[in-house]
Amino acid sequence: MVTMNVSLPDSLRQFVDEQVSERGFGTTSEYVRELIRYDRDRSLLRERILASSDAEFSETMDGAYFDRLRGAIRAAGDGASAQ
Repeated sequence: MVTMNVSLPDSLRQFVDEQVSERGFGTTSEYVRELIRYDRDRSLLRERILASSDAEFSETMDGAYFDRLRGAIRAAGDGASAQ
């Protein structure tokens, strides 16, 4: 693991300390790592959405399509929680 030093104004340092305490992080480093992971995942999702915007869909994206999609997501979530 690599160590990084970050300089923050007092107001941001206070905010970080509050987040660590209120959200149950053990250390400031855990909080910062979580923020970085979130940003990385958000960027990856954005890339995938943009890449898929050129894709052709074989079915109509109507209410029934989204109902099936929600069902698949629920089923995947149920399978993940059973593990």
